[in-house]
Amino acid sequence: MTTTTATEHIHDEVRELIRRRGLDPVADRRAAKSLIDEVVAHYEERVPNSSLPPLLDPDATTRFVFDALAGFGPLQRFLDDPEVEEIWVNEPGRVFVARHGRSELTTTMLAPGEIRDLVERMLKPSGRRLDLSSPFVDALLPDGSRLHAVIPDITREHLSLNIRKFVVAANGLEDLVARGTLTAHAARFLEAAVVAGLNVIVSGGTQAGKTTLLNTLINSIPPRERVVSCEEVFELRPNLPDVVAMQTRQPNLEGHGEIRLRRLVKEALRMRPSRIIVGEVRQEESLDLLIALNSGLPGMCSVHANSAREAVVKLCTLPLLAGENVTDAFVVPTVAASVDLVVQLGIEPDGSRRIREIVALPGRVEAGVIETADIFTTEDGTLVRAQGFPPHQDRFVRYGIDLPALLAGPEDLGGGRHHT
Repeated sequence: MTTTTATEHIHDEVRELIRRRGLDPVADRRAAKSLIDEVVAHYEERVPNSSLPPLLDPDATTRFVFDALAGFGPLQRFLDDPEVEEIWVNEPGRVFVARHGRSELTTTMLAPGEIRDLVERMLKPSGRRLDLSSPFVDALLPDGSRLHAVIPDITREHLSLNIRKFVVAANGLEDLVARGTLTAHAARFLEAAVVAGLNVIVSGGTQAGKTTLLNTLINSIPPRERVVSCEEVFELRPNLPDVVAMQTRQPNLEGHGEIRLRRLVKEALRMRPSRIIVGEVRQEESLDLLIALNSGLPGMCSVHANSAREAVVKLCTLPLLAGENVTDAFVVPTVAASVDLVVQLGIEPDGSRRIREIVALPGRVEAGVIETADIFTTEDGTLVRAQGFPPHQDRFVRYGIDLPALLAGPEDLGGGRHHT
């Protein structure tokens, strides 16, 4: 007999006791752990006087049974591992994880139907579903990780699962300075810009740290202000006293009741916000956000882009998806007038996240091209002060911030304004 056989015996016995006692192991994990310990201890007492197979590793068996019944099976150890940033499953025998920005194929093997069972268990707390009418799903796990899943025949043969963990516990910009994401000089400027009410766009590629940076910028907002956030799924975690967070909703089985991100942005404006935050703009909701920012309501959002200049171009393009009556003639000057700063993030070859540039939009447009000014730029791998200045310097004065003194320092280098 093998340890696996003993483990299976204990697993079946615990599952039967859970059924009899009406225990929910996910909701009451402490009771589940106590029950498993009780069954394992009783099993070891019976082994010497019975034909039961010996239990060679009680701790491993306890962990396996607990993960299977109260956690997410073989994937739970990766969710518990603080070094694992992301988990994805391409097929039952191909489970990958990312550590420090680098991917690796694990030795974990799942049974053919196990992926679907795990996904259904993961989706249960959110109330979201995955079926033929909704072959894609985004949801949040209880620990704050973001789940994305796709089923065949959208995928070729197997269900595809991706779990992006929120592993960086950064509550403020000082935490990112400690991690080397940006310099203390740049952090002081960004904090002042947020306090002064500048509109900030966080841009970067996948896993560059956009959500983490956006979260720390939000926590620089003065606590007296009312913040309303709009997201696909809840990922931001503002540590502020007056916050309303909203997320999108899937349609029901009849195809009704869907709430898209654009609707959330519109509704947010009716909730007396001092600031509006959009987790990420991808489509026509960018138009509603621009209109809100252009009306004098400060805000922030993130966008996928390879550079700050590309982020500006993208913000000039996405609103065109809102309808044929939306044209460049309206969007380009609106972006120039509404967006104040673009903060570009990148992921380095060693997996670390760094702010590569902070660019200002002075508000001018020439021949349909938005003028930009470098405030901080990367030289020889270091974020240094450039020559540009942000717009709305009067807002800094209003909050008692000496902007020239804040930006001055030994890091000052050349640079200046150019066009994008």
